[in-house]
Amino acid sequence: MTDHRTGTREEWLAARLDLLEAEKALTRRGDELARRRQELPWVRVDKEYRFETDRGPASLAGLFDGRSQLLVYHFMFGPDYQAGCPPCSAIADGFDGFVVHLAHHDVTLCAVSRAPLAKLRAYKERMGWSFPWASSYGSDFNHDFGVAHTEEEWRSGSVSYNYRDGLDFRLPPGEEGGELTRMAASVGTDWETYRREGPGMSAFVLDDGVVHHTYSTYERGLDALWGMYPWLDRAPLGRNETGLWWRRHDEYDGTAAARAASGTQATGGGSA
Repeated sequence: MTDHRTGTREEWLAARLDLLEAEKALTRRGDELARRRQELPWVRVDKEYRFETDRGPASLAGLFDGRSQLLVYHFMFGPDYQAGCPPCSAIADGFDGFVVHLAHHDVTLCAVSRAPLAKLRAYKERMGWSFPWASSYGSDFNHDFGVAHTEEEWRSGSVSYNYRDGLDFRLPPGEEGGELTRMAASVGTDWETYRREGPGMSAFVLDDGVVHHTYSTYERGLDALWGMYPWLDRAPLGRNETGLWWRRHDEYDGTAAARAASGTQATGGGSA
């Protein structure tokens, strides 16, 4: 543990009440931001997009599954990936828990990736997920909504992402073999292939049969969707990050899948 000041219960309560006022102010600010998101102008989507789903081919309107609102998680799983992105996988671990609640509140949640549907199905089975996941393979959908970049864009060192232009995502000199390379290797690709995808989420509404784009966010805008971070932000040491520490949930030491992969067996009576 780090060195940290200690105090009496009375001192703690006084500090906690002071912090409570700041937390309430942040909550009110969050409510205001939510209102402003809802007030953004809707942009009609006239382009035709085609997706492959477990139910067959679908249009963007078809992904709504009979509801008026659609939330898309842009899951990093490119056509050349052999497995899903670990951070996206950590975020998606929470989807099954609330997708049913959203569905009963007129909202469909669907992940979308550029990999062919067969790859998505296999990975979904490995992770034990059941939420809707559509393939946009061969479609411009991911590129048009800012989460996929062409080879030419990437090699030019001038990529547009998160409402910024001219970003250079190429591997910095001296980073070969570092964390970024290991992250790419975890999906079975090199860095260039891996980072031509990006994470994000987009919201759509279906109004009188017409699809409108209402909102998109990327990078730290996804923190609120990453279920473990709100918990860590309330833990004694916070996020306490020194690098890319997360793994797919079946790859942590001590899980049944990790033990099976290493050829070891559990010796106790407890479950992973």
